[in-house]
Amino acid sequence: MWRHKILWVSMCMAWGGSATPALADDSNKPQPGPAPTASAAGSVTSSALPGVTITSTRTARSVDDVPDTVTVHTARQIELSGARNIEELFRDELDVTVNHDPARFTAASSSTGRAGNAGINIRGLEGNQVLMMTDGIRLPFAFDFGPFSTGRGDYVDVNAYKSVEVLRGPASTQYGSDGLAGAVQFFTLDPQDLLKPGSNANGFARLSYSSVDRSWNTAVAGAGQKGPWQGLLLGSFSRGHDQDNRGGNDAANVTRTTPNPMDWRSQYVLGKAILAITPRQSLGLTVEALRRKQDTDVLSALAVPPYAATSTRGLTANDAIARNRLSLRHDWSGDGWLRAARTEVYWQDAEVRQRTWEDRNTAADRTRDNTYRQRILGLSTQLQSRIATDTWLHRLSWGADLSTSRISAVRDGTVPAAGETFPTKPFPDTDYRLMGLFVQDEIDSERLTFIPGLRLDGYQLDPSTSGYGGKAVSLSDHAVSPRLGAIWRLAPQAQPYVQWALGFRAPTPDQVNNNFANPLQGYTSVGNPDLQAEHANSIELGLRGSQGNVSYSLAAYHNRYRNFIEQTVVGGTGTPTNPLVFQYVNLSKATIRGLEARARWQATSQWSFNAGAAYSRGDYEQNGVSAPLNSVQPLRLLVGAQYDAGWLGGKLDVQHTQGKALGRIDTADYTGSPFTPKAYTVVNVGLWWKPTPRITVSGNLNNLFDEKYWVWDDVRGLSASSPVLDAYTEPGRNVQIALRYDF
Repeated sequence: MWRHKILWVSMCMAWGGSATPALADDSNKPQPGPAPTASAAGSVTSSALPGVTITSTRTARSVDDVPDTVTVHTARQIELSGARNIEELFRDELDVTVNHDPARFTAASSSTGRAGNAGINIRGLEGNQVLMMTDGIRLPFAFDFGPFSTGRGDYVDVNAYKSVEVLRGPASTQYGSDGLAGAVQFFTLDPQDLLKPGSNANGFARLSYSSVDRSWNTAVAGAGQKGPWQGLLLGSFSRGHDQDNRGGNDAANVTRTTPNPMDWRSQYVLGKAILAITPRQSLGLTVEALRRKQDTDVLSALAVPPYAATSTRGLTANDAIARNRLSLRHDWSGDGWLRAARTEVYWQDAEVRQRTWEDRNTAADRTRDNTYRQRILGLSTQLQSRIATDTWLHRLSWGADLSTSRISAVRDGTVPAAGETFPTKPFPDTDYRLMGLFVQDEIDSERLTFIPGLRLDGYQLDPSTSGYGGKAVSLSDHAVSPRLGAIWRLAPQAQPYVQWALGFRAPTPDQVNNNFANPLQGYTSVGNPDLQAEHANSIELGLRGSQGNVSYSLAAYHNRYRNFIEQTVVGGTGTPTNPLVFQYVNLSKATIRGLEARARWQATSQWSFNAGAAYSRGDYEQNGVSAPLNSVQPLRLLVGAQYDAGWLGGKLDVQHTQGKALGRIDTADYTGSPFTPKAYTVVNVGLWWKPTPRITVSGNLNNLFDEKYWVWDDVRGLSASSPVLDAYTEPGRNVQIALRYDF
């Protein structure tokens, strides 16, 4: 029976705020605040249960009590790591990388680095195959069209988060489309995460500096409560420059390997107002606004003499990102068969605008003004009931997710390509609708847990022909995503688990309807109304346990994917009269399998040590021919030591990454031999000090020994003979320092 009570406490944490002793006997009373969130896992001031995940089951469970692999980054970990963006946030993850190419794009042909922190790679899949959410709301898609490239990682501000969760494996049973590889969820701070016991107003102010791009960040947050009301307001402002590398050529032309001059600035505001309507229900309003601007002098695009008429003599760019969100959430809890209900309506508007000015030698100068916008309106409702018997506890969750997005893009500028007229749309304005119904049962006993789940999704793409020159077709379909997980608490030292899950990713508007023609150059692209969703079939086997002060986890997974969507040539010969025809089609299938191991030793109350390893191998098959999957990362090892005395602490992390073997690279798209980065070892050191309970000083020295190295994710596609390989190197030795004051 004790286990039933613990599980009920966890459920109440997910549905009503902080758990109190009264919740264990079913007399739960929700605190004001939107739910579910992961405040227990992420608050700097919270003393609630650590290591709690919401993302795995959409309910609160310990990360050791779910049948898959989840890691949780708490607010305190984010704070002390000095992370300023998602690339630095996931620096210590074994099987997660973030693509961040150097900004070496051009006006009309290359998009290298234009997307910034482009996206997240989990166990070998990336981009839109990874579901990214903020408080359960999907972040916009990534989009690429020639030199126009939008990423996803710069839509977020890490100052706002109390926790970030990374779920491996298909997430369609929980969230529907897109989570083929897994899901990353960012949970924003709630007032209760800043409010201290016995206080009606608290907050913090933080100032930080990073030498890697000479950037400053200021963040200020305050929370208060009065009567049934709670509120929070957070503001963040950052300003920086180009990110350092180990290049040494400062030439103002295509041979340049040092970073291009860049200035960027970012502003972010988060506001929350929460009303406890009754002791059992609350209403919460959340407002988010993010603005990021970046100015780049793209010296690496300039031509080397002698000049042709169209040679580039100057190239400057201005990129702007904006994201606004408004959401309203209602939470209710009761004592009967229906224990909790949550309903949320939300609106989000995100836009990326990329402008470029190109000075050409004697030919007419060119400009480009490209915009991608995604607006979403959604409704999510989730209910939960509890059925207890003498042997089993059932936590039944069911509900619906509905959303409609308006997705659009415009390409504009001067001196368009031959045969093209500006402005033009790479795909028609499209209404993209997702509708999902789900049910899940968490069945717990003293030694066994079963978590079956089932979701039915429908998706529909409804394009508008207004302002679009090509043929536009509609597309609709549905998908069924089952999931079954089991955990056996055989003994504290050995607790095996298994999960089987299916996942899918619906085609995006630009894949279904794609229109571009350049007959003088002998190519064109067309849409495909017959595209099918990409599908995943995944199984993960794992073993967790602890003995004394040592804990460990082992995981083996085998993921099969089919109907990968690829753009390929479906006709033509490449002449003006018979141009090549490019089209997105379902072609390839892939398999990714791997092993992961993690261990932790709490040697004393102050000293702890950790180690981990991750290895994956992936191949895809197209037209009966098999080849390595280039998005799979090399073997990675991590060992670390941490010291925490309460007022003083530090850490030492040693990361080793194996070199990429030539035999594990698909060379089909290379000209010449691929660049294979060598193995490297990086040492990072952190230190923090609390001279008073209110003040925290922290610092991180990264790449302690100034190692020169390349990350495989950033150099895929580079030829070994490239004269600018050093432009893709990672930063050398760099420091991050921060001062935080809590009030």
